[in-house]
Amino acid sequence: MAHEIERLGEARIQSPILLGTQSGDLLADYTPDDARVVADVELSKIMASLKRGETPSSFEEAGPRQNIYFDAKKLKVGIVTCGGLCPGLNNIIRGLVMTLHHGYGVSGIYGFKYGFAGLNPKAGHPLMELTPESVRNIHTQGGTMLGTSRGPQPPEVMVDTLEQCNVRLLFAVGGDGTFRGALALHEEIKKRGLKVGIVAIPKTIDNDIPLIDKTFGFDTAVRLAKDAIMAAYYEAQSADRGIGLVKLMGRDSGFIAASATLSARVVNLVLIPELPFTFEGENGLFDYLQGRFKARKSTVIVVAEGAGQDLVSGTGQKDKSGNAKLVDIGSFLKEQITSHFSRTLDVSLKYIDPSYIIRSAPADSNDAIFCGHLAQAAAHAGMSGRTGMAVGSSHGRWTHLPLTELVGNRKQLDPEGPLWLSVLESTGQPFYLTNEPPKNLERLSFVPSSHL
Repeated sequence: MAHEIERLGEARIQSPILLGTQSGDLLADYTPDDARVVADVELSKIMASLKRGETPSSFEEAGPRQNIYFDAKKLKVGIVTCGGLCPGLNNIIRGLVMTLHHGYGVSGIYGFKYGFAGLNPKAGHPLMELTPESVRNIHTQGGTMLGTSRGPQPPEVMVDTLEQCNVRLLFAVGGDGTFRGALALHEEIKKRGLKVGIVAIPKTIDNDIPLIDKTFGFDTAVRLAKDAIMAAYYEAQSADRGIGLVKLMGRDSGFIAASATLSARVVNLVLIPELPFTFEGENGLFDYLQGRFKARKSTVIVVAEGAGQDLVSGTGQKDKSGNAKLVDIGSFLKEQITSHFSRTLDVSLKYIDPSYIIRSAPADSNDAIFCGHLAQAAAHAGMSGRTGMAVGSSHGRWTHLPLTELVGNRKQLDPEGPLWLSVLESTGQPFYLTNEPPKNLERLSFVPSSHL
């Protein structure tokens, strides 16, 4: 599978970014159009493809091209940020503006306000001109200077707006809902036979977008989540039979919960969407906590927001992005645990939900660097005439990914993989907190470290 990227046409204009074309001259080189990165680095799969006479699945490598499609002097560019807040949004905006302006000489750069609503005239949001001066310091701030919103807009209306504004290249920053909107834009543009590029930049704090290593904001989220975990730990340690309960982001995937746990190294139990759990029975959560209180006086629990949704009656409603509205699993856990132990033990439970503090924070150093690379890769892709795509990091290399392969898919933590194994080894928690584990398996657990 080649994961091919669509192009608006032949790139015939010499790039104003002057780079080298051969190695060994101590000058950075253009990325050749045929440069590719294998999609799966597992040797056995590569060898199996070669044995079948097939080329291993690969992604197009990102980077500046020697020839570009758009004439920068005539080009108008649009930027839109959608969905929930995430550390690094302003870094992405700034990186795009700086690369397009200083690298390619684009002077017409505009921001559509408040997500895709900004492309619908009925919302009444005026275009915001973006210049190097107006974005100079925004990377030090959280949130997004363009504002954001959830929910789709009619693609016909959005394309009309792009035509009326003479915007021929749009960068859409967001997650799965944004990808759906960007793909709808791309398809409407093709239906009309227009030459307008659509380039998406993946944004989800949950790190659940497939085919890429990670998304921006994740490192900042893990760092700040660790602070919340440590607060819960100190609260739990300071009480007889204390419980510190922390709810973290993760609708469908437990990456933040797992990674923050490994960063803090004081967590005793992690609950994630990928693994079910039950309250009652000898393999349930209550039994586990009872055993903890016999061995230790305190317990720290981290739960991803999408965990345990099968245990509570949902609303059946969806948000404007089309996602099912989740029940607050943190409050539900607090209620269930305190109610259960009120009959037998006097427990002290402190519940911490740092979600909005984390989402609105500025990017840390790692994310700032990552956002800079991501914005540059997106700008290069857009100027070269590529469209209907997103940029991302795959095996440490910057790549181009078709939107059609990203929409509707979620990356999840592998319960049999090394990340979750490391969590189990750190927490000492059971493999399963359910009365229906896989057949022939008992409730096995690692021996907790002495400090836990």
